[in-house]
Amino acid sequence: MTRLETRFAELKAAGRKALIPFVTAGDPSLEATVPVMHALVEAGADVIELGVPFSDPMADGPTIQRSSERALARGAGLRYVLEAVEVFRRQDAVTPVVLMGYLNPVEIHGAERFAAEATAAGVDGALLVDLPPEEADETRALFDRHGLALVALAAPTTSAGRLAMLCDTARGYLYYVSFTGVTGASERLDTAAAGQHLRQIRQRSRVPVVAGFGIRDAASARAMAADADGVVVGSALVSVLAEAGDGAEAASRAAAFLAPLRAALDG
Repeated sequence: MTRLETRFAELKAAGRKALIPFVTAGDPSLEATVPVMHALVEAGADVIELGVPFSDPMADGPTIQRSSERALARGAGLRYVLEAVEVFRRQDAVTPVVLMGYLNPVEIHGAERFAAEATAAGVDGALLVDLPPEEADETRALFDRHGLALVALAAPTTSAGRLAMLCDTARGYLYYVSFTGVTGASERLDTAAAGQHLRQIRQRSRVPVVAGFGIRDAASARAMAADADGVVVGSALVSVLAEAGDGAEAASRAAAFLAPLRAALDG
């Protein structure tokens, strides 16, 4: 079994929901990324989504856009991201790490080379926001050969036909975007409507289904987790980390933010 399969199987057996924090690699500093990842695990993260900085993150709101801009200005390219995962793996061999980003850096790097180097570094999956599912077969097959899960996205506007295809071809987990729009717009979160969609998708999906977008605190995490296998929290955490002075402060802030969400999910 892969790290992702093992982790979700453990969670299911324990009757627990996955807590998946997202952080942008290289923000608030290059030195902070790995300490923050370890702090998140200690605070209860089950999977870590590590954002690959990109110059045009069209699906992200201003908080993550700005974090990506800051990280790029520090030199946090794809090579840095893979090196960070490799360093993280020296102390943590079990927590799944999924890279979240856009297709352009992968194409520039070369998809085959990216898949090989990512798995060698210890990456378990990749979520490419702007890769249309109808055009993903070749990339998925390539990733499969290297043991890298191509995580898919579904949204409230996803058609029945496309959703069926996503449920049949998903790897690792299926990421359900709780509302149409960009990350961070928590005022648009409608847990009742999202819950209805999540119940339907979970009945159909061959992999666990997690919910993201708009989850900002313990209450929203617990509400969304009721009908999902887990939740992703990103913009709120990235905002908390943005003003950290150094790696130690960033790690402390990350743990303090995540611990109440873990308690809420387990409560």
